[in-house]
Amino acid sequence: MKSVFSVSPPAFTKSEIADIARKHYRITGDIDELFSDRDQNFIVTNSEGSYILKIYNQMENRPTIDLQEDIVNHILEVEPAMKLPKQIGPTITLQKNNQSFIIRLLEYLDGKFLSDIKLSSNDYVKVGMFLGRLSKGLDGYNHPAAHREFDWDARQVGLMKDKLKFVESSGDRKMINDFMNEFERSISPVTSQMRMSVIHNDGNDNNILTNEKNETIGIIDFGDVVYSFTAMEPAVCLAYVAIGERDPFPKMISALKGYQSIYPLNKTELGSMIYLICMRVCTTVLMATWRKRLFPDNNYLTISEKPAWKFLKKMHHEDLNEWENKITSNVR
Repeated sequence: MKSVFSVSPPAFTKSEIADIARKHYRITGDIDELFSDRDQNFIVTNSEGSYILKIYNQMENRPTIDLQEDIVNHILEVEPAMKLPKQIGPTITLQKNNQSFIIRLLEYLDGKFLSDIKLSSNDYVKVGMFLGRLSKGLDGYNHPAAHREFDWDARQVGLMKDKLKFVESSGDRKMINDFMNEFERSISPVTSQMRMSVIHNDGNDNNILTNEKNETIGIIDFGDVVYSFTAMEPAVCLAYVAIGERDPFPKMISALKGYQSIYPLNKTELGSMIYLICMRVCTTVLMATWRKRLFPDNNYLTISEKPAWKFLKKMHHEDLNEWENKITSNVR
């Protein structure tokens, strides 16, 4: 079945983007294309500032796009100091090569991504606190479009199983299957004790913004919003912390303590953390393995693949129950 993950991203030219910006948003300026996963993003810069013009994948549906505007507006009502990509002007639909594309203009947010700076343990606490504020801002929020079957929701293990066939190594397939079985053994019996909510679901180091003091100030890219385990919000962030570090535990704990200070997880949710983290990393490698076959020229798809495989191979030799105990004993 076709989806945003299997259909090629839009292919608008800079000239076409200049026309769209001028005709529909009355903006002119220098235009550069940004890296993107499944959509097409451009930055438009002039003397008054910068803007992001986003062209959605032709398979993206309007309710999901409306969700992205609605959730940002909701969070800003509760947490007005947060830097989030607020929409400017209307959502429009244009035709290209007999296909419809939905387009939005967004504010450009100043700041540095986590991936561009070196963080101390205290900085990771601030990252966790920011995500706690995000969860607090989304407490009680709901939207029908968030209740969806979605490949990047690591809770939906069945969608991952369908992609195992794209992993060439039988040993790697077995390893991922072992993580899935461990997840189902450990998490399935306690799901009634784990809260569900709408989450951002992509708090990685290329989406979280900081200021000149290394304080976490904002987050971009609401394309992966989904209704899932609330605990998945910090777990996604910790997954990306984990795959980028030789000894990730101290920084993971710092971030989790920060989150816990703002939006406390219960004992079961804390105990689930290592299993959620491993499933998110499994999702990362499976999505990369599958989609790089479809789009071999898009290097953005595999940006986290190598460190993710390295992390999984390391954790495959670890006792996850021991990790569960270490996390719960270090985070109160």
